[in-house]
Amino acid sequence: MRIVERIIFGVFALGAASVAAPALAFDGAPVGSSDAALPVVTTIPGAAPVLKKAAKPETSLTALQYAAEGGHPIAQWKLGRMYADGNGVAQDDLRAFEYFSRIANAHAEDSPSAPQATIVANAFVALGRYYLDGIPNSKIKADTERAREMFSYAASYFGNADAQYDLARLYLKGIGTPRDTKYGARWLGLAAQKGQHQAQALLGQMLFNGESLPRQMARGLMWLTLARDNAGPDDTWIRDSYNKAIAKASEDDRAMALQMLEHWVSGKRD
Repeated sequence: MRIVERIIFGVFALGAASVAAPALAFDGAPVGSSDAALPVVTTIPGAAPVLKKAAKPETSLTALQYAAEGGHPIAQWKLGRMYADGNGVAQDDLRAFEYFSRIANAHAEDSPSAPQATIVANAFVALGRYYLDGIPNSKIKADTERAREMFSYAASYFGNADAQYDLARLYLKGIGTPRDTKYGARWLGLAAQKGQHQAQALLGQMLFNGESLPRQMARGLMWLTLARDNAGPDDTWIRDSYNKAIAKASEDDRAMALQMLEHWVSGKRD
């Protein structure tokens, strides 16, 4: 059985039930030492699609459910997000898991350039994050190996930056796979190059402090600066890491980091 078939079968088999469950509880903190917890993304990836304004919320929900039952991945993704976040509906992780599973089951082998590819990749990432801790009081048990498979597929086949970041963290800590800092750093680099700000921050932190990588303070400060500029209000660990680095950096390191940053911005603009 090919790996994609095994992944799809496992998702479909476990995604059939729908029982209310507490919110996803996969939390983390910045790397401060070799045994510190790695920072994690705690939200389901991707922005929810924008729907046309309806007269009544229940009308929109009914329309979404109708479209989702018809197999429309955007509607399934929107409903999965709503149930995961408790947005307009009672929060229900198992219902969210089921909708994400439908997307993965039906579209795993879609072309990475297909219009719905981002949604499909994000569904795999969402499922992987559920598998990390499992869903309490349900059939979805913690399965770090399956979580790694979900992230690996989305990272490799679809090139999803969030999946690459999540996969990197698993390799860096040896969760669901033997610890491999080189492989983890490789995935971090790929995600960072795509602008994934948590990956930029973690890579910058590792380079600046020489954690599992040769120390490159200027380059590390460059990544931390990029991450800080893109950090959200809840990314306090990123700002803290940047502040600690900038306070320790020499004038030469700051100047070199600025040159690298200008080169990065110029390359993106070109």
